Amino acid sequence: MTQNFRHFQTQADPFGRVWDVEFRWQQNGISIRHADTVDVKFDVAAADEPKQEKVIALTHPHLMKLSGELGVPLSDPWCMKLAALHLTHMIETDEDMERTLVTPSYTELAGYARQLQQSA
Repeated sequence: MTQNFRHFQTQADPFGRVWDVEFRWQQNGISIRHADTVDVKFDVAAADEPKQEKVIALTHPHLMKLSGELGVPLSDPWCMKLAALHLTHMIETDEDMERTLVTPSYTELAGYARQLQQSA
């Protein structure tokens, strides 16, 4: 698992491309979309692809539930890491790559949170 969630490269996608990922910003979705989310934006690019924007919208109630269940503080770094892991999954499986805004499920977030706990 990557140690630098601000700028990293993924494993190859199903088409053999390695993607360069760069964190851009993170903010409360209520301020921009009237959504109860933490939005985490990344720029992604592969050698043969134009740069794309991807926003991972982490549902606030899911984050609060996970934080309480796992005893992990709800923090900006934790949200960025969860979003980066979901984006990595998207790239490596080509799932939802046609979308700019993606909202992972509670089950997906719980899996990423466990990955983070195991790697700590």
